[in-house]
Amino acid sequence: MWEKLKKDYQNHANIRSLVIQESNQALNKAKQSIFLLHRDQLIDAEKTLKQVEKILNKIHSYFKKVPDLEYNGPYKAALEEYLEAKLFWQVLKFNKIELIKEVKVNHDDYLGAICDLTGEIVRKMILLVINEEEKKAKDLKNLITEIINKLIRMDLTGYLRHKYDEAKRNLKKAEEILYDLKIRK
Repeated sequence: MWEKLKKDYQNHANIRSLVIQESNQALNKAKQSIFLLHRDQLIDAEKTLKQVEKILNKIHSYFKKVPDLEYNGPYKAALEEYLEAKLFWQVLKFNKIELIKEVKVNHDDYLGAICDLTGEIVRKMILLVINEEEKKAKDLKNLITEIINKLIRMDLTGYLRHKYDEAKRNLKKAEEILYDLKIRK
């Protein structure tokens, strides 16, 4: 009995360590891709996102052996950051967001990432206004409005309610950016 318990514990600890290490790597690369997207380097960002997808899918394979690690904090953070980056890439490339099929995702991860996406859109709007690309900035504000319009129909609670409230604040910021632009003209 003791040998089995020790072996099982060590196996769990080893896999947990791998999940944490690889999740941190995925998180870092997802953040890099967002940085690239803000600088209109969509091709490099897409390559980086593909690397993140490989890492996340590798991590997901560990969950067959140790299912409880799927709810590990570093993995959830990496997954949500990847989703935010991938959705942001979709926005900049296609001006819309769609389901992501490259990585297994649940609704909570999606909704959290969609809420966070609104903050990246606001940052992109600021860069567009600085570069005098007002039409693109307005289109992005309209996308945030559309996202909020969809989210408001859900009864989000807990963690997701906090994220939703932040998304609403991001819509207000987006409106203020365009308002300030109009006043200055």
